[in-house]
Amino acid sequence: MAAGREVAIAGAGVAGLALGALLANAGWRVTVFDKLERPAPIGSGLILQPVGMAVLAKLGVAGRARDLGARIDRLLGRAKPTDRVVLDVRYSALDSTSHGIGVHRGALFEILHDAAVKAGVNFETRREVRSVKDRRFLFANGAESAPFHLLIDALGVRSPLSPKTGRLLAYGALWASLDWSHGEAFDANALEQRYVAARRMVGVLPIGRLRDGAPTQAAFFWSLKGIDLGAWRTGAFDAWKDEVRTIWPEVEPFLAQIATHDDLVYASYAHRTLAYPVTRGLVHVGDSFRCTSPQLGQGANMALLDAFALAYALTTTRGMDEALAAYARMRLMHTRLYQTASWLFTPVYQSDSEILPWLRDWIAGPLSRIPPAPKVLAALVAGAIGSPLKAIGADLMDARATSMLPSADVSS
Repeated sequence: MAAGREVAIAGAGVAGLALGALLANAGWRVTVFDKLERPAPIGSGLILQPVGMAVLAKLGVAGRARDLGARIDRLLGRAKPTDRVVLDVRYSALDSTSHGIGVHRGALFEILHDAAVKAGVNFETRREVRSVKDRRFLFANGAESAPFHLLIDALGVRSPLSPKTGRLLAYGALWASLDWSHGEAFDANALEQRYVAARRMVGVLPIGRLRDGAPTQAAFFWSLKGIDLGAWRTGAFDAWKDEVRTIWPEVEPFLAQIATHDDLVYASYAHRTLAYPVTRGLVHVGDSFRCTSPQLGQGANMALLDAFALAYALTTTRGMDEALAAYARMRLMHTRLYQTASWLFTPVYQSDSEILPWLRDWIAGPLSRIPPAPKVLAALVAGAIGSPLKAIGADLMDARATSMLPSADVSS
């Protein structure tokens, strides 16, 4: 079915690039449209979970991600001022080999972009997609694309092609990628966070290197309500730094690398789940299909799973309608499970509530250390709840083994 088909993808993010590479490798003629002169990543860092690494292995690039990234064995959070441990998720609760990979978004972008170019994906830049009509993309300048057999929306959380459902979340975060050279007080294999109730959160995530020879880095982030962003930008910068130091004095080496407000980029979040990922003659993948806060660290991994599921459906199912229906079946249950979990977890760590963080600190935290909770939490973070790889039905190696791949990938 794949041979000779033409597909157009709007957006050169994680989902768009991965899907483009997978389909091009399977014989499709793929064109990716992006509004930038040269596609580029947005954001600081993320964690590639075992399920995401399994998809990268299929592209032959999991080893590259591992080489540039940082191994993550643990997610650790402490409440202030008590310093009480209220989050402690260890991948080892699954087994001795499971772990995540902290990676710079720029590094992941280059890895996927190189894979797409190598596969023969065609890129059309400075093409801002606004709508669709008759199997064509319509652009902001009034032009339109040629007709394609299939149109795919990978434009992300603010996609103009995605139905306007869901809601904008009150809290977002300020992010920066900073050198790790003075991070001796931190675990180089852990995402660490500090909380003041659920109103303040500061975190440090090891993300490895942007490229070969570059310094090792960490993603630094600070939780902030969207309505407070303007006041933060016009406020005294040193006063903000003093607030961060009060919560977590050990982050001083990272704060020293932040000179002005402009050194931090604000990311806002929304919670949206489409009832069905095929609408108006196109297919939605990644954040245009579903989006939420980053509390469970699943955004890029869900995008990779979407890409693999859609590519697998299109190359193994007879007929376009049947393939798209198969894609939806593969991804809907996993999506709903994690969207529900995110909806439940997010206000516990980012909200104005006084009751939820108290329950987190004094009830949920202690209970999370009693079996089988550690294993369940580790499976949740690893992206394994709902068995997404099994749902796709692909002949795919065990995700945990994939996450351990050396530089020379084993892909089939």
